[in-house]
Amino acid sequence: MALEFDEQLSRLQKPDRSDMTDKEYALFNKNVKAMLKNWGFINNLFKILPLNAKEYIGFLNLKTSLYNDSCYLTDAQKEMIGVVVSSYNCCHYCLTTHGDNLRGMWKNPGLVDTISHNYRAAKNELSKVDYALCEYAWYVTANPQEIGQDQVDKLREVGLDDHQILEAAYVAGFFNYTNRWVSTIAPVANPGHFNHNRNFDE
Repeated sequence: MALEFDEQLSRLQKPDRSDMTDKEYALFNKNVKAMLKNWGFINNLFKILPLNAKEYIGFLNLKTSLYNDSCYLTDAQKEMIGVVVSSYNCCHYCLTTHGDNLRGMWKNPGLVDTISHNYRAAKNELSKVDYALCEYAWYVTANPQEIGQDQVDKLREVGLDDHQILEAAYVAGFFNYTNRWVSTIAPVANPGHFNHNRNFDE
C-alpha cells in the first residue's frame, strides 16, 4: 500500500507529494510499511508530518536514536515513560498510540489503562525500577523548574546506572517535545488503536 495524502487528518493542510523528493517519499513509504506489518494500519500522524519533509526526517532520526538495539532501557520502559508523560500533558493522540504499543509489550491491558489514568494506582503491580521511572517522568514533566540532584539520586537508589538515567531523561524530554506539537496539530486518532492489543486470551 503506497502512502497517500488524501485525508484531512489534522488542523493543518494535507501534505503534497509534489513537494517531496523521491528519496524522501521512499523513506516515508518504508516507515509506513513497518506500521502495516505491526498494526495492520498506518498511524495517522505519519500521513501528516510529511508536510515538512526534512523536519519529519529529523524526527524519525531522533526517534531511532532512542529506540534501537544499543539502548539502555527496554522499549517497554520507554513506552511506559511516554504514557505517563502523555497522561500528564493530556495528549490524547499519544496516549492512544503509545498505550497500544505498551499493551502489546506487556500483554496486560488493565495495567496499561491504570498507568494512563494514574500510574500511582499501579504501584503494587510495578517493579521498583519501573515505578521510579514513572515517578521521574511525572516529576520532570510537572515540575521542570524544580529538577535537581534528588531526581538522579532516586533513580540510582533503585539500581539504575547513569547510562540508563540519561536515557530516561532523553525519553521523558522526547515525549514532552512530541506532546506539545502533536497537541497543536491535533491528529485524528486511528480507531484501530483503541481495541488493538487488548485480547491476549484468544
